[in-house]
Amino acid sequence: MTEYLQKKLSDSKGARFTALVIVSCTMMFAYFFTDVMSPLEPLLTSALGSEDGMGLGWSSSEYGFFSGAYSLMNVFLLLLFFGGLILDKFGIRFTGVMSTFLMFAGALIKWYGVSHAFEGTVWMPIGGGDFGFSPLYVQTQVAVASLGFAIYGVGAEIAGITVSKVIAKWFTGHELALAMGLQVALARVGTAVALAASLPVARAFGGVSTSVGLGAAMLCIGMISFLVYNVMDKKEDAASAAVNEEPEEGFKFADLKLLFLNRGFWYIAVLCLMFYAGVFPFLKFATKLMIYKYGVDPDLAGLIPSMLPFGTIVLTPLFGSVYDKYGKGATLMILGSILLTMVHIIFALPIASVALAIIVMIILGIAFGLVPSAMWPSVPKIIPMKLLGTAYALIFFIQNIGLMMVPMVIGAVNNKNTDATGFIDYTEAMTIFAGFGIISIIIAFLILLEDKKKGYGLQQPNVK
Repeated sequence: MTEYLQKKLSDSKGARFTALVIVSCTMMFAYFFTDVMSPLEPLLTSALGSEDGMGLGWSSSEYGFFSGAYSLMNVFLLLLFFGGLILDKFGIRFTGVMSTFLMFAGALIKWYGVSHAFEGTVWMPIGGGDFGFSPLYVQTQVAVASLGFAIYGVGAEIAGITVSKVIAKWFTGHELALAMGLQVALARVGTAVALAASLPVARAFGGVSTSVGLGAAMLCIGMISFLVYNVMDKKEDAASAAVNEEPEEGFKFADLKLLFLNRGFWYIAVLCLMFYAGVFPFLKFATKLMIYKYGVDPDLAGLIPSMLPFGTIVLTPLFGSVYDKYGKGATLMILGSILLTMVHIIFALPIASVALAIIVMIILGIAFGLVPSAMWPSVPKIIPMKLLGTAYALIFFIQNIGLMMVPMVIGAVNNKNTDATGFIDYTEAMTIFAGFGIISIIIAFLILLEDKKKGYGLQQPNVK
């Protein structure tokens, strides 16, 4: 055994941050693709052939269905949950390759869907209606694009839990919250670039398919990046064996009761559901909100929502570093939930000031930095490493219920609140988002109380 392998690679700051950058780039490309269609709603819902031939003629309900399709397979086929079991049973390397391949394959199907004209409609058991769940016939193009997005969603969510376990593996006892914050920050770069550049790129280079194709190419690079990480992961396992470190206890299905009976785990899961329901679905409608409520030019409207992820690029690692050094994880979650609620209440008010919209979006960025920076590093404090993949999978599964249902509901609500001229009143939609924030506040306080009872250490520093 060489001298280099006499200690774990993760004991080297340079090695663990190199691993972090590699897997974070994979997720950055994934987040770009997740939101690449969000600013394109004006083109998607324009009359077929309008907008210099770029309009696709989708309805608001069809766009809402497409947005929610990301989570369809994860929720109804339980594929994300099974992905967590696969991760804990077969390991990081196998699961990472599988998930990045699914992302790329789904992206190609979605690109094919928006790149071609199709005739007829397809019946969907989930879609329009007043609440977004009654049967609906959607255009074939919507159905194909939604299928691709659903397959991509399976890969993206499993990749997300895999990367979370990668970071816990390399950074436990070190800069765990900072590392998770940096990963989230790079992911937000992908979101920000998608929100800011997707519509201008589409208008300049031939329409919706151009932006989607660019995202698919990025996912191919992300898949290759994870293959590079696999080399480091294999060396880390060899190094752990070389220093006679006891191997991680194997996963057993009987251990699942440790999850199901853990109240703190369920509080974290519900907070994730409510908080992210107030953020990611909102972003999918935010560009059009800026156009209709605040009168922003369509070519510039995506820039205001892009301020949210740009803000978290700095704030999430900053708050993560605070958590690492000083603790107060539950307190950070409470503050972020309060800010989220305030933001959506302001957006629901009949005030159409562009300056206010920009300020409020910045505040939402602060909230979006606070909660994830504390929530994700808190999971390893509650759940043992052998169950961490399954724990993250269950949390992401519950989150996906919101990511599936909320866009469909909001799309149907917006459809109902659209007048004869096409103008959309967003008051009801923003009130719904504010409700998610209120529930988040309650759950965050329950997490604080549970931590005091069980002594998880959520208010304690991460760095030992």
